[in-house]
Amino acid sequence: MTQFEEVQEVLDKLRPFLQRDGGDCELVDVEDGVVKLRLHGACGSCPSSTITLKAGIERALIEEVEGITEVQQVF
Repeated sequence: MTQFEEVQEVLDKLRPFLQRDGGDCELVDVEDGVVKLRLHGACGSCPSSTITLKAGIERALIEEVEGITEVQQVF
């Protein structure tokens, strides 16, 4: 399984929590340990989206996918 697929698998587990609040995320790229995500719906305009991205999504990905060091939001 590629790193991209591993990241996608973790995001699929987190997605219901984002969707419950009216949002979602799209995996754009994984390069050199950096995951690039695009936030959609309520997540795209939520003032707490940075906290969701860093404290929630990034923490889960670093714990579950070897080699991931950071998550960045792309627009």
